[in-house]
Amino acid sequence: MQKKVKIVGKILGIVLLLYLLVGAGFYLFQAKIVFQSESLPKDFTFKFDQKFEEYFIPTEDGEKLNALLFRSQQPAKGLILYFHGNADNLQRWGQYAIDFTKLGYDILMTDYRGYGKSTGTPNEENFYKDAQMVLRWSQANIKYERLIIYGRSLGSAVASNLASTANPDLLILETPFDELSGALYLLPARYDFPNNIFLRNVKCKKVIFHGTDDGVVPLSSAIRLKPLLNKNDRFIVIEGGSHNNLREFEKYHDTLKEVLY
Repeated sequence: MQKKVKIVGKILGIVLLLYLLVGAGFYLFQAKIVFQSESLPKDFTFKFDQKFEEYFIPTEDGEKLNALLFRSQQPAKGLILYFHGNADNLQRWGQYAIDFTKLGYDILMTDYRGYGKSTGTPNEENFYKDAQMVLRWSQANIKYERLIIYGRSLGSAVASNLASTANPDLLILETPFDELSGALYLLPARYDFPNNIFLRNVKCKKVIFHGTDDGVVPLSSAIRLKPLLNKNDRFIVIEGGSHNNLREFEKYHDTLKEVLY
């Protein structure tokens, strides 16, 4: 019996050691995992199926954020500030602008620091500050009456942070987590990105989209945000939806059409 206990103890010790080693490695290299930026040359020409305008938005510390403005072909109902996920750049994310312009909204998409043509290095605190600059720039350069803030995955925290002070008409979060550690399956997080804190101060209506088969941000993480929602807010679960394909479901587009009236 004692021999079995010793064997079990050794196995548990090895498992714990492996966890600590993996956790330590993950913690040290987490910036590369969280911020999967893909840079673009300054002379890169974006290509989309709809017209767009390209801008560079200056930050408080001298960096420049590359932004694309897609305009609706009809008189705009309002403006959507779109904060994308943790990977790639605007050449990928700009393809989704059609989902919003066809519903009558102008949409401004911005690459984070170090992404695409944007200068600088990705950093959580600067993400929040830069979002404030994007808002100020939009207020000075784009005419609109209704403001919607949209955040996808990592961008959900950027969006909810901005919405906590900007008081938009609507906040939409796609595949959000309660906090970054909630999306890392118990591995230690160097960054917070705490939707569960920011949403407490968001006064506007909130709509959350999440899929049942999300292998990046588990649905359970997003569900922990439900207590922060008000009576008229909506939590939309898409059966069979994963982290990157919610726009392939009619339920996603039908709900967008309802809330972006």
